[in-house]
Formats: sequence, structure tokens, C-alpha cells
Amino acid sequence: MDDPRPVILFDGECNFCNATVRWTAKRDKRKRLHFAPLQSPAARRIIAFADPGIDFEALPDSVVFVDEDGIHTDSTANLRIARHLRFPWSLLVLAQIIPRSLRDAAYRLFIRNRYRWFGRSDACPAPPPGLAARFLDTEAYPGVDDE
Repeated sequence: MDDPRPVILFDGECNFCNATVRWTAKRDKRKRLHFAPLQSPAARRIIAFADPGIDFEALPDSVVFVDEDGIHTDSTANLRIARHLRFPWSLLVLAQIIPRSLRDAAYRLFIRNRYRWFGRSDACPAPPPGLAARFLDTEAYPGVDDE
């Protein structure tokens, strides 16, 4: 990916995911993380720009992290996000010592239950003040044209 900004693509209809985006933005030590709901046209374009061979529909519907190293999903996406957070949250990267199969199994169990535990919105809410500039639209990615 040519654009150096790491991007969190998240489930914009998930109450937990929306709260997590706000929480993460506050702890982003360099304010480099950007955000886009998975339901947005921007998310499709970001994925296509990062890896044209990826089937967008095959990606998880919870969180996808895109950075200079590619497209990351499940527990790995979250651990890569943790690298951008202030101490002590950045220490979450140490969970990489846990085998990915175990991390992903626990993550997927949580994700399967997120709507039941935290609820679901009918639509993605507008970003809170101060965070809107870090939400991406298609113009944020060179070479990614509107349809």
C-alpha cells in the first residue's frame, strides 16, 4: 500500500465497534490511525487499493486493519492496532506469543456475540467532533476513483 496512513475498517452498525473506535482514537499516540466503516464505499476502495486481489465480501465483518504491510484481520488486526496506542495499551502486542489459532478462536467467539451483548445501530453514526477529520472518504486515497 502506497499510503502510509494505517486505517481501521470497522463495523459501523456495531455499538461496541463504534465505542472502540472512539476509545482507540483517544489512545492513538501519534494520531496516525484513520477510520472508515466497513459498510462505506471508502472501505471497499481502500481494500481494492491495498490489494486488488482480495474479495471484499470474504473479509470479516468486524474489523480489518490496513497498513504498509497489507491487510490484517481478526486478532492480528487488533494487535497491529495496539502498536499505535499509548502505554500501557501498546503492551497488548505481547499477546502475539499466544498462537494465532487460539487468539482468533477467542476473538471470533466475542465477535459472534457482540450484537447480543452491546446492541446494533440501524446506521453508522456520525463521527464525534474532533474525530471526523480522521474518517476517510475516497479522496483520501490517491488512485482510488469514485464510481
